[in-house]
Amino acid sequence: MLRNNILIKSLDARRALDTRRLLGSTQLRNFADKLPDYKTTVNVADIKLSKPPRPPPSPKISKWRRKDLHGQTLISSTLAEMEVDEDFKRTLNDLKTMGKKKMTMEERKNRRRALDEMGVPSFKDFVSESFSRSSSPPDPLNRHPTQILQLNVGLYCNQACGHCHVESSPRRKEMMSLSTASHCLEILGNSPNVNTLDITGGAPELQTSFRYIVEEARRLRPDIDIIDRCNLTVVHEPGQEDLIEFLKEHKVHVIASLPCYSSANVNQQRGSGVFDRSISALLALNEAGYGVEGSGLVLDLVYNPLGAFLPPPQEALEDKYHSELQENFGITFNNLYTMTNMPVKRFADFLHRRSELSSYMELLVRNFNLDTVDNLMCRNTVSVGWDGKIYDCDFNNQLGFAVGSEKVFDENAKNVEDVKSLDELIEDSIKFDNHCYGCTAGMGSS
Repeated sequence: MLRNNILIKSLDARRALDTRRLLGSTQLRNFADKLPDYKTTVNVADIKLSKPPRPPPSPKISKWRRKDLHGQTLISSTLAEMEVDEDFKRTLNDLKTMGKKKMTMEERKNRRRALDEMGVPSFKDFVSESFSRSSSPPDPLNRHPTQILQLNVGLYCNQACGHCHVESSPRRKEMMSLSTASHCLEILGNSPNVNTLDITGGAPELQTSFRYIVEEARRLRPDIDIIDRCNLTVVHEPGQEDLIEFLKEHKVHVIASLPCYSSANVNQQRGSGVFDRSISALLALNEAGYGVEGSGLVLDLVYNPLGAFLPPPQEALEDKYHSELQENFGITFNNLYTMTNMPVKRFADFLHRRSELSSYMELLVRNFNLDTVDNLMCRNTVSVGWDGKIYDCDFNNQLGFAVGSEKVFDENAKNVEDVKSLDELIEDSIKFDNHCYGCTAGMGSS
């Protein structure tokens, strides 16, 4: 039966071919002329397929991609909120009456007092005791070869976030000079172990030295990972219309702050209107290829808690962010990092005024994670302040604990003009203090 079916099909094919031969080439050509689209060229090798047209943006992307915000500053709104915010007003008054150094020392005493109430020793002693109770060999907490050079290029910012450990705002005018930036770049060129240049602020993009540093660093070290710690809203500031293209051109790795995927939490922590601007900026970054698979343009996000609690597990929260941002806004990104809020500066004031500093310090101590010690940022990072002073980390920077001095806010501490290479710092001891418990709680902070 099967054989018969095959024979029948074969005969049908032959009859079709025979019919075609009987019609003849002239008749076929006449027949083809009557078909409107039977005009494909015989030069088939020249035929190229065009790329399919991009689908129109979905309504949710069109709604949140706010091109009308370009060139619209957030600064006036931030300043207006600072004028009526009681915490900002109180801090400003304390700064006028006490001065920065005295305020910092008072903050340090408050942390120490909270730890004394719990009978908790100094950070270094606590780490040493923890190692002695474990099966791990003791760690002297020495400095590793520097792999990350962090530059805090200035404290000026278009926002004034409630958790900010550098107390940035539009009122802060401190910025790194081009001369200091040049010294930093010279050090970078002489420090082959450094594989990452981490540029932070304030809003780093608003500082006068930012683009100069990026351009020169990329020229000096084509292989280096250049990080821009971006607050997202800066994308819409006047004069920053070409920022994303600049970042793309120089293959800058964007690490952006987004403390929640809901507007209420973000606006409460970072200011009115920040959420809408942040979502619009993320969509603009996606349009340029950032966070898109295969583009090579990395877009990472950072979460930090709204209040006095630890962040959720990083992997699970990253999955949640991917789901929420894709489903509600059409946003893609690469990785999410969770940060523990450090009990310093603006967040320390927040805790103290709510009588939560003691309980928060207890939380940090109770959740001490020995596994974080080897990877503490101060072990492989050097942080340079806007004025050129050298620190173990950005937190020590704000607290005045500079490398090469036992004094706080010492004008004679090491400066970028004093060193040629970061290898020279390998013997300098790291400055640890009671705020360091924030870097070893849970998954740590960086």
